[in-house]
Amino acid sequence: MNALEKESVHLVVTSPPYPMVQMWDGLFKSWDSQTEDYLNREEGKLAFERMHLQLDKVWKGCFRVLKNGGIMAVNIGDATRNLGQEFRLYSNHSRILQSCLKYGFSCMPDILWRKQTNSPTKFMGSGMFPVGAYVTYEHEYILLLRKGGKREYSKAESESRRESAFFWEERNKWFSDIWEIKGERQVAKDLGTSRTRTAAFPLEFAYRLINMFSIKGDLVLDPFLGTGTTSLAAAIAGRNSVGFEIESDILEMGKRRMDHSVGVAKEVLEQRWNEHLSFLSLRRKAKGTPAYLNEFYSVRVVTNQERKLKWEKPVKIEWFDPSVCKIGYVPFLPKNGKKSG
Repeated sequence: MNALEKESVHLVVTSPPYPMVQMWDGLFKSWDSQTEDYLNREEGKLAFERMHLQLDKVWKGCFRVLKNGGIMAVNIGDATRNLGQEFRLYSNHSRILQSCLKYGFSCMPDILWRKQTNSPTKFMGSGMFPVGAYVTYEHEYILLLRKGGKREYSKAESESRRESAFFWEERNKWFSDIWEIKGERQVAKDLGTSRTRTAAFPLEFAYRLINMFSIKGDLVLDPFLGTGTTSLAAAIAGRNSVGFEIESDILEMGKRRMDHSVGVAKEVLEQRWNEHLSFLSLRRKAKGTPAYLNEFYSVRVVTNQERKLKWEKPVKIEWFDPSVCKIGYVPFLPKNGKKSG
């Protein structure tokens, strides 16, 4: 991240490799020989700390490049593992918080991502017998951290912020402290990559966070870009993005996904629109017609803050080299909506 200027990024959305989750052992070993030594000796606590020392460099770099008032959202899961004849939890989320607070971040209320599981059995440890049975983990964390105080907006940014508003019902859903979103399939080897797994989170996950904590035209960073979910979500939301990925074949997967951004964006925006119309139908039956009118779409909204809400959709993507592209936008006009004026 040294290529990025100090205080040039508005938002970080990322999910790092998870320390002490076995599928990531090889990556952490390749970064640090001492980690490999500790794992071979089954010294879990020491291996855990060495892995996090590698991630600490990234969090420190994120603090440097974030603007004052910028937010960092980190998706991380804790790990459970048997090492050295001991089963225990390795608290990744608390270790990351510890480092981020040391670097100067302020901790904001976090989100629990309750992952849907298809596993028919959920038993760990001694099964039906007491004491030796263990709780099954089915959640991960979305840590939310801020650099400095509240963000200040220029006149142009204030106008963009009004256009970047979300619907009232989206605010109630998105800003809940528990999310239930189906996780992404983790296997990547069938796509012709050298890595057997990716740390991909769902597109909806990144899209929500980007809409919640940035405005149109902002720069979003993902230091663990992987298959490019964050950049795809940023493109749909009308934000700029930058990311880093060390494996070229994984990066190529991200490029292929970005090539489909026009079609994906159309689906995402139409779904948001249709969900708002469904909400309005229920709202009218329960409480009557909302008092405010959106100025661009001539659709009813609950609050005054939604009156200037407006979306753009990608219509063209142009690649300048394998890792740099420019996206063209036009106003989004739903099939059953109408631009006023």
